[in-house]
Amino acid sequence: MASVPRSIRVPERLDQEINREIRQRGERDWSKGVLSLMEEGVRAARVPGIVFVQRRDGRRAAVAFSGLEVWEIVATWKEGGESWQTLADAYPELSAGQLRAALAYYQAYPDEIDERLEREAYWSAERLAEEFPFPQPPRP
Repeated sequence: MASVPRSIRVPERLDQEINREIRQRGERDWSKGVLSLMEEGVRAARVPGIVFVQRRDGRRAAVAFSGLEVWEIVATWKEGGESWQTLADAYPELSAGQLRAALAYYQAYPDEIDERLEREAYWSAERLAEEFPFPQPPRP
C-alpha cells in the first residue's frame, strides 16, 4: 500500500498515552502502533457502536457492550438468510442499534469480515476431527 509522509507534533501527555497503549499491544514500532490506533479510531468514528478487542490472533471489531465480535453477528445474519427478524430473534439481548452497528461495519469493511468468516468456516467439526484425530472421550 502506498503511503504519504506526514510530520506531526504530538503533545507530551498524548505521546505518553500512545506509548502506553502501544506497549500494551506488544508493538515495538511507534509509527506502526500509531497507524493502528488511528485506523481503529477512524473505523470506530465511522461506525458508532463498534469497539476493538484484543484477541490472541490480533485486534478485531466488536459490538460495544455485547461481548460479541462483528463477524459472529454477521455469520448469524447470513445463516438466517440475511433476515433482520431472524437476526433480532437470535440476539434478543442486543438492541436494534447494536445489531445495526454490526451490519454497518460489515457494509463498510466487508473484506475484513468475509476473511474472518472464511477462516471460521474452515474449522468445521469434520475438519477438526480430520486434522486433530485425538481420541474421543469414552461414552457413558
